[in-house]
Amino acid sequence: MSEHTAQMSNRDGRWTLYVVLMGVPVSQWPEHDFGPVGVPTLAERSRVLTGLGFVFTGGAEWAWTEYGMWPGDDASPVRLLATVQVCSRDGGRS
Repeated sequence: MSEHTAQMSNRDGRWTLYVVLMGVPVSQWPEHDFGPVGVPTLAERSRVLTGLGFVFTGGAEWAWTEYGMWPGDDASPVRLLATVQVCSRDGGRS
C-alpha cells in the first residue's frame, strides 16, 4: 500500500485540496477546488478525497501549519496549509 500526503491550502480566498504524487508532474496531481468558502469541514474533505480515489490511512489526522506569504518577513500575511496521510482506495498508486 502506497502512502501519499494530501494537502489543503487557501489562496485568494479559495481552498484547494490536492494529493502529492512523488515522481508525477504537479499538473497531474489529483485536486479539487472548493471555491470561495469557509474552511471545508472534515466530512467535505473526506468526500473529496474519496472522489479523488483516496482514503485516510489508519489513525491519520489533519495537521495545520502556518507560514508567511513572504519568507523571512514576520509582518507578512499568514497562509495555512493542512496535511494528512492518505492511500489509494484500491491499494495501488493513483
